[in-house]
Amino acid sequence: MWKGLHQLARPEKLYYLCGYCIPWSGAAAIIGLSVGWVWGFCFAPQDYQQGDTVRIMYLHVPAAILSIGIYVSMAIAAFTGLVWQIKMSDTVVAAMAPAGATFTFIALATGAAWGKPMRGTWWIWDARLTSELVLLFLYLGVIALYHAVTDRKMAGPAAAILVLVGVVNIPIIHYSVSWWNTLHQGSTNMQQTIDPLMRSPLRWAIFGYLCCFITLTLMRLRNLILMQERLRPWVAELINKALFR
Repeated sequence: MWKGLHQLARPEKLYYLCGYCIPWSGAAAIIGLSVGWVWGFCFAPQDYQQGDTVRIMYLHVPAAILSIGIYVSMAIAAFTGLVWQIKMSDTVVAAMAPAGATFTFIALATGAAWGKPMRGTWWIWDARLTSELVLLFLYLGVIALYHAVTDRKMAGPAAAILVLVGVVNIPIIHYSVSWWNTLHQGSTNMQQTIDPLMRSPLRWAIFGYLCCFITLTLMRLRNLILMQERLRPWVAELINKALFR
């Protein structure tokens, strides 16, 4: 299994694999977001307390879920790279970080828009919001560290260590509404507490966000591979094919 994983992590093979997957994940993202948003914004019922304000859920909840999920994925890739010395793991971490930062920003922005009519204020320094903001800074820190260190052999492990240190923030985000008294809505059991007419479009939106993340990550990963392997013969051959096609 590990031999196969190392073979899959070869830059050339990974580059072509990403190119094969991007159209499929992109199409799935378009379908998922279109169904989720059209269904959620146009046909899902209002909430009996929040009215139409609840429709922000179809933007906020998927982004909040992905903001945590992407960081956990980065931690797994960072751990794999440090322990089993898989070179492309650091590149995968660098490819995920911008998408993670973007979804975290969307979660914070839409959460503020949702919080204004619900809590009467755009922002409050409670545990959930503050820990989510820390997550955004962690993403930005990983991006900055990866690009600040010119030696790729040092930049990757340094960013990986920062990712692993930041994992301590993930359970704080998840359990913050249970550990502390906050104004943020408590944990919701999607299967039991959300009306099925709201739950189904929300799941489509989550699926669309996930596929969008995969597509953006694969596109950036291809660019990073080309930058790192630009002196390799296979990249020169790829460029020649593109120029004389």
